[in-house]
Amino acid sequence: MGGGRLAALLYAAAHGDHPAPDGVVEVLPSPGGPVDAIVDFTAHLVVAADVASDEVVAQLPAGDLSAWTHPSFQMWLAERLGSRPASRDLVLAAPAETQAPDLDLCERHDLDEHDRVRRAARYRTDLRVFTDADDLGVLAVGRGLAGRYEFTFEVQPEGRNRGLGRRLALAARTLVPPDAALFAQVAPGNVASVRAVLAAGFRPIGGEVLFPRRG
Repeated sequence: MGGGRLAALLYAAAHGDHPAPDGVVEVLPSPGGPVDAIVDFTAHLVVAADVASDEVVAQLPAGDLSAWTHPSFQMWLAERLGSRPASRDLVLAAPAETQAPDLDLCERHDLDEHDRVRRAARYRTDLRVFTDADDLGVLAVGRGLAGRYEFTFEVQPEGRNRGLGRRLALAARTLVPPDAALFAQVAPGNVASVRAVLAAGFRPIGGEVLFPRRG
């Protein structure tokens, strides 16, 4: 999927092969595309941005594996990149699904101004947007960090508590190539979405903060 070392780490983790919990801080070149990132796996941190490795390490106290989560580090990195940090998210992943979904999707080209779609477009390229037949849910799939396939979804209030979020997440897995993995970023406090994505076969692989690139 392109994206070099970071893409390889993400793809491997999506298939159950996680980085060693070795306390290492890896500083990698910017993956290009729409975002730079801080990605943390279990006891293994990756900063993917065009900053010097020694400067990053100097900002992180030795042995403190949670230091990157402090706003001071994120704002330092954002200033260096001329960006702003996005939210801290839980990252989940699942392999592509080849069986047809149990949800009829309608591809849409008229939702550019939808809040969920506009946000998705800030972080992803090659965006495709779908709704269910009843127009109660919106699903967007595109290429995000390090070229990985990502999706996001939203369910209207009147469509909630019916399993629609889970069905949208399952359907998203059918919209990527058979050998690909699909990733979701969910705010840890958004318990409803976390449950829906878990129920659709996704598994947590780490956490991250994205930094949108200028232009």
